[in-house]
Amino acid sequence: MGSKNKLKRFAENESFSNVIQPTRKEILDGFSHKGKWNEFFKNNNSIVLELGCGKGEYTVGLAERNPNKNYIGIDIKGARFWRGAKTALDSELSNAAFLRTQIELIDALFGEQEVSEIWITFPDPQIKYKRTKHRLTNTAFLTKYKKILKPQGILHLKTDSEFMHGYTLGLLHGLGAKIDYANHDVYHNAGAPAEVLEIQTFYEKQYLEKNKPITYIQFRLTD
Repeated sequence: MGSKNKLKRFAENESFSNVIQPTRKEILDGFSHKGKWNEFFKNNNSIVLELGCGKGEYTVGLAERNPNKNYIGIDIKGARFWRGAKTALDSELSNAAFLRTQIELIDALFGEQEVSEIWITFPDPQIKYKRTKHRLTNTAFLTKYKKILKPQGILHLKTDSEFMHGYTLGLLHGLGAKIDYANHDVYHNAGAPAEVLEIQTFYEKQYLEKNKPITYIQFRLTD
């Protein structure tokens, strides 16, 4: 993407009513939407997050399928989620929003037990050991997720990385988490939720064309 296109998308994001772009200082000093996301959506429906949302395919796809839930796509790359934000506005999806920020700040963005579900779709597996702290399913991130999730809140991990799949399963077993479903090749095995198969990201479609297996885990962080 050229720099002109990026600048244009950044400018359009500023005008989009479904895009929130707080500064780090605004977040750490007390984010205005924390604990009050239902006021933003003007209803009391469940809050569902997509972390590292990219172009926002899951945020938009889930919002279309479930009008009685509110969806927030989170990514630091605003020029990328511009596509999802624009699609949501064009489709008049009042239950889809996008938040430009770092995922490590998630517990400063949402109140305790404010979130019902979290989707983690095709995250960077950060395979090198020194990058462990950046994996979105490491113990530090899981602790943050548990804080903002309602009791028995559901998490979804969908990835093309066998490493990320195995790493996460190992952690979850060690933590005593409840695993509702896990498969290393979700398109060739039964039992996955419909939205796991029906909604596909831009890169996922490319992986499938190359016959690359897609893995999926649905789990809950129990005490």
